[in-house]
Amino acid sequence: MNGGDVTAPAGTPAHLEWKFSQVFGERTAGEEVQEVDVISAIEFDRTGDHLATGDRGGRVVLFERTDTKEHAGSRRELERMDYPVARHPEFRYKTEFQSHEPEFDYLKSLEIEEKINKIRWCQMANGALFLLSTNDKTIKFWKVQEKKVKKISDLNIDPSRGVANGSMLSSSISSSQKQYLANGCYTVGSSECLSNDMSFPTGGLPALRLPVVTSSETSLAARCRRVYAHAHDYHINSISNNCDGETFISADDLRINLWNLQISNQSFNIVDVKPTNMEDLTEVITSAEFHPTHCNILAYSSSRGSIRLVDMRQSALCDSHSKLFEEQESPGSRSFFTEIIASISDIKFAKTGRYILSRDYMTLKLWDINMDSGPVSTFQVHEHLRPKLCDLYENDSIFDKFECCLSGDGSRVATGSYSNLFRVFGCAAGSTEATTLEASKNPRRQVQTPSRPSRSLGSSITRVVRRGSESPGADANGNSHDFTTKLLHLTWHPTENSIACAAANSLYMYYA
Repeated sequence: MNGGDVTAPAGTPAHLEWKFSQVFGERTAGEEVQEVDVISAIEFDRTGDHLATGDRGGRVVLFERTDTKEHAGSRRELERMDYPVARHPEFRYKTEFQSHEPEFDYLKSLEIEEKINKIRWCQMANGALFLLSTNDKTIKFWKVQEKKVKKISDLNIDPSRGVANGSMLSSSISSSQKQYLANGCYTVGSSECLSNDMSFPTGGLPALRLPVVTSSETSLAARCRRVYAHAHDYHINSISNNCDGETFISADDLRINLWNLQISNQSFNIVDVKPTNMEDLTEVITSAEFHPTHCNILAYSSSRGSIRLVDMRQSALCDSHSKLFEEQESPGSRSFFTEIIASISDIKFAKTGRYILSRDYMTLKLWDINMDSGPVSTFQVHEHLRPKLCDLYENDSIFDKFECCLSGDGSRVATGSYSNLFRVFGCAAGSTEATTLEASKNPRRQVQTPSRPSRSLGSSITRVVRRGSESPGADANGNSHDFTTKLLHLTWHPTENSIACAAANSLYMYYA
């Protein structure tokens, strides 16, 4: 099956059995979590061998995969060995660095948090890792590289007499006293090449050993290569790399800017939804993402539940969209909370670029970019919270922004919920997979319910609605929801069934 293709072969796909893999930063019972340690961004790189997290304290922490290094070799060698692909994924802490510091905008009397909003990996080069990180106002381009520290062995001379005026060789000889020979040596005065204070080993000069590298240590150094600042009046909610490897976009509530990675003092405004009169403002940009294979196409979502596809070849300022994806409201279903819960918090392209996954407060929706009449599939994440929308509004939980992700082959989608739960749904044709898992060492708090077809969109395509937990006001096990523990950030490994998710300051990893 091609990545992102939801038209799976005939037959019901098997449900995945998820298992706990690792946890970093696990809390002990009753341990208080510091606000600065709460993870606010998480992202796998393109290979899946590195994972980056950002936190509210402005730090970026990198992890690297270790189980593949033990079987290092070319792809052809591994294929010849018929090495099994399914293995237990293991990561280890690699390094961390302070990406952003708290700032203060004196012109606007505004405090700028150091919290990392998004992290995006860039293409590797010469063994170095490159990534973009952003807070509310400033984007930074980082290079992380291993530097080797070499240790040189000593000369085999008598250490008790090996120093003359602070140097093993006569360093006080001026260049005017040196008589250079054709081979690069020199003589001083009466043909003495070395200080008389030196004590040579038995055998004289032929037995003198040249210095050699005896051992080497590696240290990781993170260096900020560029800073992209002063281009956004509002808080940055998204950054996305272009597949051309040269440009990226950054989006705030009203504008999307296009940057070149090599140029930090100039950007191009390509989308601007700011009205002449701010009282006429009806929607804001909530997320933006470049197409994975077409460098001229990007998509952005809005607070009114719509997704716009933009082709940058049409005009310099992309005020008009190529396609608009939105679901029409059911007659009589409108309420005070309708627009709030319709706001899209995250969008992701499938690997092939054929499908777009969006997350609003109540549902996940899968869209086919060739069909703008409605979503292909709708997955209800916590429909049982609908009667509690008033309470959620009062405690501001209704404004929580949950992220979403797709598997590398596009056959499954995942998103987070409350009580540190996350849901995995199968989106291939005929799949009934709807799994609920908890971010803990025992994730098997799960429920699987059959899919419930909704209404037909034609003779060959059917919109599917799949539900997670249906118990009103409770989770899959009948426990009441804890709205203070929410799983907002998660990411899917690009090639394997492995999910990394953030619960407060803890990073949990699962595989199937």
